[in-house]
Amino acid sequence: MNSKKIYLDHGATTKVNDEVLKEMIPWFSENYGNPSSIYSLGRKSKDAIENARQIVADALHSKQSEIYFTSCGTESNNWALKGICYAYKKKGNHIISTNIEHHAVLNTLKYLEKQGFEVTYVPVEKNGIVSVEKIKKAIRKDTILISVMYANNEIGTIQPIKEIGELAKEFDILFHTDAIQVAGTIDIDVSDLNVDLLSISAHKFYGPKGVGALFVRRGVRIDNLLHGGAQEKTRRAATENIANIVGLAKALQMAVKNLEKYNKHIKKLRDLAIKLIMEQIPETIINGDMNNRLPGNINFSFRYIEGEGLLLFLDMNQIFASSGSACTSGSLDPSHVLLAIGLPHEIAHGSLRLTFGWDNNEEDVYIVVNELKEIVKRLREMSPLYNK
Repeated sequence: MNSKKIYLDHGATTKVNDEVLKEMIPWFSENYGNPSSIYSLGRKSKDAIENARQIVADALHSKQSEIYFTSCGTESNNWALKGICYAYKKKGNHIISTNIEHHAVLNTLKYLEKQGFEVTYVPVEKNGIVSVEKIKKAIRKDTILISVMYANNEIGTIQPIKEIGELAKEFDILFHTDAIQVAGTIDIDVSDLNVDLLSISAHKFYGPKGVGALFVRRGVRIDNLLHGGAQEKTRRAATENIANIVGLAKALQMAVKNLEKYNKHIKKLRDLAIKLIMEQIPETIINGDMNNRLPGNINFSFRYIEGEGLLLFLDMNQIFASSGSACTSGSLDPSHVLLAIGLPHEIAHGSLRLTFGWDNNEEDVYIVVNELKEIVKRLREMSPLYNK
């Protein structure tokens, strides 16, 4: 049995970087002033928030005034979708999205459908990438918003966001992208991408949980999600979580600074894992496009096994991975993403997502592949469907 703890679920969350934590601690104890107060202790907190806002703006190549802090990525997505739909409902009530979005988007769209909005869910191709032409065909006179995720959280496929942004601009339609899996991994330039709104979340790039941000292009109207005080230019009321905001900015700054180095490292580990698993474990399928995908993401389907059993055996060997989105881990249904790319239920059930991080190494890969090989063999021997 493996004695080393190996964490390969960085797509679900990451640990807080030591430097990030160090930056955050004073804002819990010494610098506790309310940013809305006019005395010096409060002004110090306000300055910290605005400094963090500038750091995030620099990372996204946006203006400082276009960054709004939220409590998480889910809130950012909710606010983007609901805020735009309510602000522009006199213009139209039609939204375009895809059938592989995160549930933070899909369930918000379902809510909006109950409020009278109409949604077209454009199906992705078998490689998990949406066709720009199909999005174009879905556009109607009353389309007010397109929302397409930058990269899928389960299979890692990167969508043609720039091309979709150009399309949206051509038809004068607002464009939102859920960039929660991308921020800190891919350089984001909101102007080059032609996006009007973009969501991020700190805990995906070694920052704290409980804080996110939403980019809203200057001139775009958006309804408030929360009503109350004057925080975030009155658009998002609530006393600011200063420590977490500082942590988000520090984590993003570090990720962007080290982007090339870290991507080279995790891509090397990912490609090694793919090579070894495909060589040593037969009846294995790689899900998602092999070229347009996140550098640290692999999603496999192993025929004749259940993903739940696979995860349990990996956990017993102190290897921590997932079968898909962390937000649906309580569900026994197969992944909607894997079904959307054409996998049958029985194969989609046998999926495994490995997402690598900065602190993984080649030893981790060899240990995981060896354990995985034995676990898959054991589970297949227990399966009545497996032709031994």
